Amino acid sequence: MPTTSSPTPLSPASLSITCILRDPLPPTRADVLTLFGTEMPRYGVHTELVGQGGREAGGPGWPAGGMHVVGRLHSPLASFCSPLWDLMGLWRALGGLRGLMRGRRPDCLQVRDKVASGVLGRVAAALLRVPFVYWMSFPIVEGYAVRRDDIARHQRGPIGRLKWAAHALRAWASWHVIYRLVLPGARHIFVQSDAMADWLAGKGFPRERMTAVPMGVDAALFDRATVEPVADPRLDGRRVVLYLGRIAQSRKSDFLLDVTEELRRSCPEVLLVIAGDAPSNDEMEWMRREIAARGLGQHVLLTGWLPQRTALGYAVRAEVGLAPMPRGVLGDTMSPTKVVEYMALGIPTVATDIPDQRLVLAQSGAGLCVPMEAQAFAAAVRELLNNPEQARQFAMRGPAYVKAHRTYDILGRNVARTYKKILME
Repeated sequence: MPTTSSPTPLSPASLSITCILRDPLPPTRADVLTLFGTEMPRYGVHTELVGQGGREAGGPGWPAGGMHVVGRLHSPLASFCSPLWDLMGLWRALGGLRGLMRGRRPDCLQVRDKVASGVLGRVAAALLRVPFVYWMSFPIVEGYAVRRDDIARHQRGPIGRLKWAAHALRAWASWHVIYRLVLPGARHIFVQSDAMADWLAGKGFPRERMTAVPMGVDAALFDRATVEPVADPRLDGRRVVLYLGRIAQSRKSDFLLDVTEELRRSCPEVLLVIAGDAPSNDEMEWMRREIAARGLGQHVLLTGWLPQRTALGYAVRAEVGLAPMPRGVLGDTMSPTKVVEYMALGIPTVATDIPDQRLVLAQSGAGLCVPMEAQAFAAAVRELLNNPEQARQFAMRGPAYVKAHRTYDILGRNVARTYKKILME
């Protein structure tokens, strides 16, 4: 059932953004929850969120404006119905016919990571005579292409060919929609990294119409002094190496097991803690099968979903944090959160050399950056385990860098300044 929370009254000096999201509502990602829920209102920027609900029904409202939930993200009908649901949610955000008759409209209409609803947003913005903004936190078209190619490699027979054709059609249609219809009509494009901005500029979009907003952390939440280490005896006496986040075949998460196999040869007490869940039960079972097939049951602790504070309790017991991300269009344009989270918690990091991670570790001196090869990764981890002074120096540098560059209060100030520039020009 559609749900709506009452919007917060706005002062005349405030800016109001109606934002159609791909993420489930209520939001949980820090780049929505913290950036728009906490930081933007401090600068007079309020948001009306429109989108589909997550797995959990209900939840808190949206104190930074209004929240309009229509449909369920995990419904079998979501792929086909989400543009219609977004239209219904947008209608509610505008106050329906009464609101339109009274001239109610936002200062800007923004769409985040949606394809068909990107067209809806552009058309609606034109009808309302307000600027249209697009927020690209993920190169979704290229993600569809990767899925198409994965099906071609791993699925055979008539069903496999049918799935490939469906994903090929989706990738082709999405490319034309995003790059021919949606982005050309955007007054401004927010992207996740400078590398993504450069990549889009290579496609012909003006670089001056883009702002990079890398992933950050909530400084208070990721303050190591406030995190209680978890009391799990399985970690006692072990050299704990951590992966904090979700696992998936598309992320090549079995690479973590390749690294662990390399490490246990010279460090039999190593324990890889994977503190996170998978997007589906099938993906979790795939990882469990991989662990068993490699005989790594004594060297890998797969926790599954954990409350965030518990996950952080595991994190602070680790000696090294791992941040593997495959190279390619997807990885090279992303700004993963993991490196920044490890650094904020004072955990020395080993990360692959995608542009954003390479930049952060080069500027901070808080970790090692290597190619995504099991031997190179294992050698870097081994270097930190065997050199406690180097690890200590890395751990000390991380929090200071994050506080200076990658907390959401800093990112929020820059984003608010950009909104006010593009909406008041």
